[in-house]
Amino acid sequence: MSIRDSNVVIIEVDRTVVRAGLGLHDLLKIPSVEIPARVGLRRNVLGENGDAHLNGVDEPLASTSRATSVFLQTSIPKAGVKDYLVGAQLDEALANGQDIIVSWPFVDGVVSDWTQAEAIWKYILFNQLQRRRVQNESPVLFSITTGNSRDTYERICKIFFERFNVAGLAILERPMAQIYAANTLSGVVVDIGDEVTDVTPIYEGFIHDPARGKVFLGMRHCQIYVANLLRSNPTVMNALSPPGNPVDPETLQATLVDLVKQLWKDDTIKIPSTGETAVPDDNEGVMDIAAVVVAGKEKAVIESNQKKKNQGKQTEAEKKREREIEAMDLITVQFRGHSLTIGKERHRFCEPLFDPTLLNGLPGFATPDETPLLPIQDAVGQVVTQLDVDKRQYVWQGLFVTGDITRHVKGIGVALQSRVAPFIANPELQSDIQPRYAHVLSVPEYYAEYRETGNSYAAFLGSSIAAKIIFSDSNGKNYVSKADYTWKGPHSIIEMAPSLL
Repeated sequence: MSIRDSNVVIIEVDRTVVRAGLGLHDLLKIPSVEIPARVGLRRNVLGENGDAHLNGVDEPLASTSRATSVFLQTSIPKAGVKDYLVGAQLDEALANGQDIIVSWPFVDGVVSDWTQAEAIWKYILFNQLQRRRVQNESPVLFSITTGNSRDTYERICKIFFERFNVAGLAILERPMAQIYAANTLSGVVVDIGDEVTDVTPIYEGFIHDPARGKVFLGMRHCQIYVANLLRSNPTVMNALSPPGNPVDPETLQATLVDLVKQLWKDDTIKIPSTGETAVPDDNEGVMDIAAVVVAGKEKAVIESNQKKKNQGKQTEAEKKREREIEAMDLITVQFRGHSLTIGKERHRFCEPLFDPTLLNGLPGFATPDETPLLPIQDAVGQVVTQLDVDKRQYVWQGLFVTGDITRHVKGIGVALQSRVAPFIANPELQSDIQPRYAHVLSVPEYYAEYRETGNSYAAFLGSSIAAKIIFSDSNGKNYVSKADYTWKGPHSIIEMAPSLL
């Protein structure tokens, strides 16, 4: 069967977000669909005894306290696919104040409720991508978190062929897709999510499952930490909780967290390091225009030149004041009708990732009852140390930090690189297989659509690259076709998934 690139669908399922796109182009595109990986159910749909049908409400995520989590799971046996609200439908219902039960079926890294999962996938295929179930000519490259069972793969296969009538299906583990996007086959993928950071070692195109690890730290913990730091900022506190009319603690905490979300999404946070790349400009002021265009730095150059012109018109007093402000690194942000001055405390955003003890006792964070949280550098070091000695040097050559956080906060990879050094250096082992350092990877700049997205879309990019290869095989050796499914059923996906063989 001949498959047209324009019909190929990419679906990437993360713990808290689902991304999708239609068509493979010469210039690979970023996802056209991006929605929270959640569903909603109106409580009145369940009838008068609705509460009696709720099982596993607020079920805790393993090894962490879900008392303060915003990603709750709810299994509702009597609800059908059509009962659930997804995407814009759910957003509108919540905005209108409707009584909605919200559930996140992928937050554990596995599918906790298949009806809810099907509702999300159906919404993406038929509502957002406008596919038709009858005569569906679209094959799907489906990217999923690693570590799922064979039963999960078979059930996904069954849903996509029998419920969605797709033309073909291939399933790819997200860490593999991410490492493909970095143009390598070996490395360690550090995927920083909202509440969980997954660490996956990959050698020569295969995930080393026994060594995989995760730590229950993510962007939400960074937000909680900076929200606490902002409590020491009088400008912020006087505006958001005036002494004469203070707000209640829970409302204040939620407001501060929302402010922090705005700060990092507005690209005002960075990790000070020596690894930042300057705008191409030589000492004599002669600029390599071609290099600037290829690197996509035109806007930065224009802004830099404009700043130089403005500085030439300033008085000495104005220049002195500007230098003082620059030294203090102050910014002014507009937040809910207030003009707030924020200082360097915002740049401490990622500190909890490297030292989770900073979170102890903070509002909005509950210390786990089990083993203390590992810093992500320790988690990475322990994961790579579990590999055979002769493989470690190749894995350390691909330190790849991904996640939405990398789109707005630059330099996390470089900051992690310096912190994993103790796990690499071994004075007692001096040989050709001894790694010398960790090499930080990033999505290459020749993917023009992805230049401004950091490594946040690495899984989608890698899935697109894999789809171009997989679905170009007319013999269907790397994906399940309709004929394969008719002949072998759901089990056919197992033969097409190298991680399960």
